[in-house]
Amino acid sequence: QVLSHNLCTVLNVPHDPVALEEHFRDDDEGPVSNQGYMPYLNKFILEKVQGNFDKVEFNRMCWTLCAKKNLSKSPLLISDEDAFKVWVIFNFLSEDKYPLIIVPEEIEYLLKKITEAMGAGWHQEQFDHYKIALNTSREGLSAWELIDLIGSGQFSKGMDRQTVSMAINEVFNELILDVLKQGYMLKKGHKRKNWMERWFVLKPNIISYYVSEDLKDKKGDIILDGNCCVEALPDKDGKKCLFLIKCQDKTFEISASDKKKKQEWIQAIQSTVNLLRAGSPPPHKEARQKRKELRQKLLAEQEELERQMKELQAANENKQKELETVRKQLEAAAARAAEEEKKRLQTQVELQDRFSLELEREKMVRQKMEEQVAQKSSELEQYLQRVRELEEMYKQLQEALEDEKQARQDEETVRKLQARLLEEETAKRAELEKWHLQQQQTIQMTEAEKQELENQRMMKEQALQVAMEQLKQLELERKEALEQYEEVKKKLETAANNTKSWKDKVAHHEGLIRLIEPGSKNPHLITNWGPAAFTEAELEERQRSWKGKKATSE
Repeated sequence: QVLSHNLCTVLNVPHDPVALEEHFRDDDEGPVSNQGYMPYLNKFILEKVQGNFDKVEFNRMCWTLCAKKNLSKSPLLISDEDAFKVWVIFNFLSEDKYPLIIVPEEIEYLLKKITEAMGAGWHQEQFDHYKIALNTSREGLSAWELIDLIGSGQFSKGMDRQTVSMAINEVFNELILDVLKQGYMLKKGHKRKNWMERWFVLKPNIISYYVSEDLKDKKGDIILDGNCCVEALPDKDGKKCLFLIKCQDKTFEISASDKKKKQEWIQAIQSTVNLLRAGSPPPHKEARQKRKELRQKLLAEQEELERQMKELQAANENKQKELETVRKQLEAAAARAAEEEKKRLQTQVELQDRFSLELEREKMVRQKMEEQVAQKSSELEQYLQRVRELEEMYKQLQEALEDEKQARQDEETVRKLQARLLEEETAKRAELEKWHLQQQQTIQMTEAEKQELENQRMMKEQALQVAMEQLKQLELERKEALEQYEEVKKKLETAANNTKSWKDKVAHHEGLIRLIEPGSKNPHLITNWGPAAFTEAELEERQRSWKGKKATSE
């Protein structure tokens, strides 16, 4: 009941004790567990939250519930208030899954922010060693481990407690309270027009100003939206570093301590207005979302890489199985070959035994013959001669057997070679037949193309002969036309001379009297050989002749 009442008070939700009693009326099994309390919390408290509550007070209540049980008992270089702020920052930067942890990338981001706020240098190599040690054991840190890490002073060596506390407070204001910028400036009043020093706090949609930086006495707010603008003003009335904030209903004149502060405030306010116009979240929230998306992208790529590695491993295992199968097949083939060799050797031994038996039999015959020789001295020479012949035959027989054995081995080798050569010959014959067919087809196509080219050549030669004959005919006609032109030219020169002499005589006798001649009624004809070289009838006759020759050639 106390927990529910406090939660409702902090979250500005009306508390209903009757609903609490009704919900847990049938639960007589002792204390309520987390799983047992969650349904009531979701249904009767969290679903009624409107968002108009103090998040810092809510975090402070949650801190009160869990800090005593989980906070380390070892002495830390930070106060309980700083530990609370680190805990709240952890909840903001942690991953969205339970149990909550903060990954090494976010730890690096937080430690960099605190180090920059302290004005110290960042030691990347030191953090890399810490990150390697951390990755070998787990994925990230819990809230209490993060507090121990910052409170141990491992990354803030040489800094006093006050500097570390101020740095944690600055990071807390930026990440949790959305404070984009804060500081003292002078503000001109709207009624009295006097200048008063105020502590300004810039947030994503509002600028609040207080009497002092303890934020206890709030004097007013400047509501920011996309229609606001900020302008620099020239110095006036003894005030320097002036700038103006224009809103829909009011205008605020502010004086910064120096030009650098003035420019920083103008840029910060203008960036805030631009974010409001674009509908973008604060920079630190947008950066956190981008870092989270980048981690998710890298995780997806890593999972895809692991999947591909598993596929490659499975393919490799399949290849190993196939190689093992091939190896077993080779071993089986080797065993069959060994068995065949064993049978061949056994056959050879049997043949040797048979030959040995035959030799033994021959020896027995020989002994009998020697006994007969001893008995029959008269046939001794014949018998000895026969024995020599038999021994010779025996040697020949052994040689023949050895030759037969070698011949069989050679025959086996030649048989295998002939079989291989026969297979190669068959393959080559098939390939040669294929090439022969392709060559015949190519020859047929070449013959057809050749015949067609020959026909075209004959046609072109005939056309060339016709053209040559026409050219010769035209040449003869041109020569005839030139001869006619020369004759006409001579006639014209003779006529011109006669006319000139006649004109001279007339002018001599008649003085200035000018001879006027009538002009020709027919138009002058111009040809390639001069004006009026041919008559109209001659031209028409030549034109009909040319057209007839052209039709004949076509």
